[in-house]
Amino acid sequence: MAFLIVLGVLLVFLVVLLSKTIRIVPQARAGIVERFGKYKETLPAGLNTVVPFVDKVRYQIDLREQVVSFPPQPVITEDNLVVAIDTVIYFQVTDPVAATYEIANYIQAVEQLTMTTLRNIVGGMTLEETLTSRDSINSGLRGVLDDATGKWGIRVNRVEIKGIDPPPSIKDSMEKQMRADRDKRAQILTAEGGRQAAILTAEGQKQSAILTAEGERESQILSAQGERESQILRAQGEGQAIQTVFQAIHDGQPDQSLLAYQYLQMIPKIAAGDANKVWIVPSELGKALEGLGSTMNELRGIPQEVDGPRTRVDMGPSEPQVPQVAGSDAHDAVKQAIAAAESAAHPERTDPAIDPSNVPPEAPAPAPEVPTEAPPEPTQE
Repeated sequence: MAFLIVLGVLLVFLVVLLSKTIRIVPQARAGIVERFGKYKETLPAGLNTVVPFVDKVRYQIDLREQVVSFPPQPVITEDNLVVAIDTVIYFQVTDPVAATYEIANYIQAVEQLTMTTLRNIVGGMTLEETLTSRDSINSGLRGVLDDATGKWGIRVNRVEIKGIDPPPSIKDSMEKQMRADRDKRAQILTAEGGRQAAILTAEGQKQSAILTAEGERESQILSAQGERESQILRAQGEGQAIQTVFQAIHDGQPDQSLLAYQYLQMIPKIAAGDANKVWIVPSELGKALEGLGSTMNELRGIPQEVDGPRTRVDMGPSEPQVPQVAGSDAHDAVKQAIAAAESAAHPERTDPAIDPSNVPPEAPAPAPEVPTEAPPEPTQE
């Protein structure tokens, strides 16, 4: 029985001895071993053995990068405005021994150092510079903290400012200033847009006026050319008509009876006028017509008796010819056409102002003179 008790005590002692001898350190951590209260060694990650009841693992230091967020701290700017700034620090323990024995609480030390450095940096800036200079503030904080924490076995990787909160009154003033600035820029942009629109409208009206003027000019030129050609064609048509009538008169060999018949046809048309209220037909209408016919025949050269066929007049081409001229030659072409038409209608007339060389070759030759005789007495039925 006593043997079993002794055996049980030995087993318990062995278990306690093994637990004091074997130490397991997790990954990314380091164990600080002390012997009789003095630093002996640093245990790496994994399975490690120490002298039981002599060596003791005092601390396990986390070697991973750590993130610490500090609460907002009041900071006074250069223009005497109090702003609340909260920061975030990313740091990593590079020397577990220094982090254990050089500083009692390195997290609190980093926090206090951050606040003092931040007050020093922001104290030399105005509120506007503080709000717009976060990168420079972060760089300044990181440089100061990295130099100060190097002997503590800590490396500061990044320092970020989470927020800068000015007083509520300053926020209201900034919002009003921002709103006024935005309104000003909106008005400026509206004015510039109106100016650009007015310029573009004026340019469009200018181009429209120019194009309208050019169109009117081209239209007037084309209308003038069309009117010129129309007058030329009209003059040539009148000349052809005069030639046709003249040729028909020559071919028909008119006498006094035909002329009297034409006058009888014209009397109703003369009486049909709106201004003719009273029309008196003379009793001796036949003698009047005979005398009038004789007088007109003598004036117009119509013979009372025609012997033999008359000579035909060459009327030229049946289609009117429009000369292709431009500029100052149009007036001369119109004159030539009119002169040709008049010469064809009245071959017995000669105009000294017309140059014979300008008269077209198809102008009809003047008809030969036929002696006129006294018209015979018309018979009365």
